[in-house]
Amino acid sequence: MSSTAPRRTALDAVHRALGATMTDFAGWDMPLRYGSERDEHTAVRTRAGLFDLSHMGEITVTGPGAAALLDFALVGNIGTVKPGRARYTMICRADGGILDDLIVYRLAGTEYLVVANASNAQVVLDALTERAAGFDAEVRDDRDAYALLAVQGPKSPGILKGLTDADLDGLKYYAGLPGTVAGVPALIARTGYTGEDGFELFVAPADAERLWQALTEAGAAAGLVPCGLSCRDTLRLEAGMPLYGHELTTSLTPFDAGLGRVVKFEKDGDFVGRAALAEAAARAEQDPPRVLVGLVAEGRRVPRAGYPVVADGAVIGEVTSGAPSPTLGRPIAMAYVDAAHAAPGTPGVGVDIRGSHEPYEVVALPFYKRQK
Repeated sequence: MSSTAPRRTALDAVHRALGATMTDFAGWDMPLRYGSERDEHTAVRTRAGLFDLSHMGEITVTGPGAAALLDFALVGNIGTVKPGRARYTMICRADGGILDDLIVYRLAGTEYLVVANASNAQVVLDALTERAAGFDAEVRDDRDAYALLAVQGPKSPGILKGLTDADLDGLKYYAGLPGTVAGVPALIARTGYTGEDGFELFVAPADAERLWQALTEAGAAAGLVPCGLSCRDTLRLEAGMPLYGHELTTSLTPFDAGLGRVVKFEKDGDFVGRAALAEAAARAEQDPPRVLVGLVAEGRRVPRAGYPVVADGAVIGEVTSGAPSPTLGRPIAMAYVDAAHAAPGTPGVGVDIRGSHEPYEVVALPFYKRQK
């Protein structure tokens, strides 16, 4: 096998048996859809969907200096995360550019699990390893130690409760606890990337197929269906959640992305990018950067990443993600636009779709918010 052949997850045979359309994503062969991506999307919004997310990058950081290393390496205040809880954060370059957005779980006193995007897993691993110099901590590549399944949707708590003794009711949003699911040891987390309630199950790859089958059987009566990356993208887009490479890049700081809140200047000590990010924060106060907004089409044409956003004949921004929205029934997009045109309802805004200026309504994000 050549070194360029895509990696396969522990559930590869399951996806193929289900007739999935497979695609190369960040060097992994992943299911794009099993049937209709619209049906898969609707299942997650109304019932439940089962995802294979084993392409995500797991990195374990352990040792007496683990918290200090993560506080130095990342922009968040990881030292204040309590055991069993998780935090959304970012890792930036020295110039403030975003290398990746991450979820960090504190598994135990001095043990942390850093979950990176598949496309950036190696970059994050290399950066953490380099930044660990001088800290009493070990950075371990655990990408091969985990398979990751996710059950998302309003019926997901009921489905999972029948398979575990873990206290799901007590498991808060952005938390994780060890337990067993269908007899399989798992880290059970509750973060989600769909705008719905749901759970992520980190398990040994050897247990992945057994767990998938158990979830499939337990969820059959509730209408659970297998879901691919295509509907994961439309779900996160409706929920206004950024995707690395689209809304987040090395050319943007967290302040440019409207996510300056993840940068914790109040934490002790220096951290990579502190000086540059302080300048970016001050700059954003004086001269507001482009703002990430939602756009809803008045017509049927779908905007794509990179399309110019226009007003009065001038380019005022750029689409970062766009797709038909099954929930709204119209095409939607996220875009960075000049602050002067960022207010919801701003008139005269359109997207240049192959030379034709299609009218779009500026709306606040997210497009969709679940009923609690």
